[in-house]
Amino acid sequence: MHTPHVESPPRPSARHRPAAVSAGVLGMCSALLLVLVAVEWRPLTGLDGDISRTTHRWAVEEPGLTQTSRILTDWVWDPWTMRLLCAVTAALLAWRFAARWTALWLVVTVAAGTALQQGLKAAVDRARPVWPDPVDSAHYAAFPSGHAMTATVVCGLLLWLVHHYGASRALWRTALVLAVVSVTGVGLTRVWLGVHWPTDVLGGWLIGALVVTVSIWLHRRHHP
Repeated sequence: MHTPHVESPPRPSARHRPAAVSAGVLGMCSALLLVLVAVEWRPLTGLDGDISRTTHRWAVEEPGLTQTSRILTDWVWDPWTMRLLCAVTAALLAWRFAARWTALWLVVTVAAGTALQQGLKAAVDRARPVWPDPVDSAHYAAFPSGHAMTATVVCGLLLWLVHHYGASRALWRTALVLAVVSVTGVGLTRVWLGVHWPTDVLGGWLIGALVVTVSIWLHRRHHP
């Protein structure tokens, strides 16, 4: 008797392959940038300096835009504002959707991202820009930018949750626009205010995206 050919189902790991590739690319880019910053590679530090001197001159010449940037970076896109948004979302997941595992996953990921950020700052110990006429101030080491990394992690995770819970197309698009504006905007304000080098912000974006990618992969793997 001829047995009809039945196509074998894809291996379970196949659906995780794009996430693994993305994590690998982000990991390599993050590691490369980290090494170049740590060894103070001159072409990179020179580019940082050129961009920062230009933006600082503009910030001094445009006090209105500079004040707006300070409000946005200190209140709207501040890391503690982002963490509060994360806490509110976790509470909503736990009590409104009874998704306690996902709520815990969200809180742990943001906490782990903060710990990683602080560890990298201490390890690299990069000095922040210093200006004779500063328009803002910041403390601790520069790389990676905590504002940029926290915004990337929180906005990336929340954006995925909006999609994961089947939000309407209008809500998804609104969330996408808000996330892009927030992540991009907070990075630009940090450079504009002269408290970070451009590569600090780039590092925050890359490492934050890596944290989001790995975290989502773990969520899908252990809680499909």
